Amino acid sequence: MSSLKIIIVFFFYTGICSKGFSQLKKARFNVIVLAENKGSIHRPYVDAAITWLNKLAADSSFSVDVIENTEKIDDPFLLKYQLIIQLDFPPYKWSDKAKAAFEKYIEKGNGGWIGFHHATLLGEFDGYAMWQWFSKFMGGIRYENYISTFVKANVIVEDSTHPCMKGITNPFTIEKEEFYIYDKSPRENVHVLAHADEDSYSPDSKIKMGDHPVIWTNEKVKARNIYIFMGHHQGLFQNEKYKQLFRNAIFWAAQK
Repeated sequence: MSSLKIIIVFFFYTGICSKGFSQLKKARFNVIVLAENKGSIHRPYVDAAITWLNKLAADSSFSVDVIENTEKIDDPFLLKYQLIIQLDFPPYKWSDKAKAAFEKYIEKGNGGWIGFHHATLLGEFDGYAMWQWFSKFMGGIRYENYISTFVKANVIVEDSTHPCMKGITNPFTIEKEEFYIYDKSPRENVHVLAHADEDSYSPDSKIKMGDHPVIWTNEKVKARNIYIFMGHHQGLFQNEKYKQLFRNAIFWAAQK
C-alpha cells in the first residue's frame, strides 16, 4: 500500500473512532429550559442566560434543551430530564396536561426545579385564572406590584450553609432589578435563603414589602427546588455572585 493510501485510511478510521467515542460520551444529566418566548421584555435576559447555560453545559458535561411553550410537556417528556429551569416563563398559559405533569414531577421528586423572576407572576393575567397549586408551591403568594423604575439593592443571605449559597458573599449587590411585591411574605411556608434589603434601594422606592424574601426553597415537596427572583436584566451575567448562585442551584437541584 502506498504512503498516500495509508494516510487516507488512517484519517478515515480515526474519524470513525472519534465519532464513535463522542457518541458514547453521555451527559451527566439532562436539563429542560422553559423560556419566556421571543418578543417579551425579558428576552435579552433569557438569551444571555441560554448562552451562559450552553457554555456551562459544554464545560460540565450536561445537556440543555429549550422550549418556549408547554405543548410538549407531559409525563414521558419530563421523565427525560433531571432538572427543569423555568426561565422567566410565567405560571399561566400552561395546558392542563402540562400542569398535571409538572405537579406530579415536583410532588414525586422525579427531578429538580429552578424558577426565575417571572415564575412568580401569580394572579389572573390575559384571561387565565391563577394556578392555585403553583401559588401554594411558591409559598401561597399572589403578585401585587413591582418597582417599574428599577433599583440597585443589596441581597442579604439568611442561610449561608445551604449548598446554593456556597461562595456567595453577604450581602451581594444586584445592580438593576424591578423587585416584585406580593400580597404577603412566603416565609411561613418556605425556607428563605435570602431577602432584599429594602433600606439599600437606590434610588429609594415607596414600593416595599417589609419582609421581602427573594430566594427560597419549598421543603414540603420531594423535588429539590429553588426560586430566584432576580432575572430581568441581561447585565446579571456580568455579576460573578449571581452566576455562582445560578451554577450552585443547577448542580444542587439536579443532585450532582
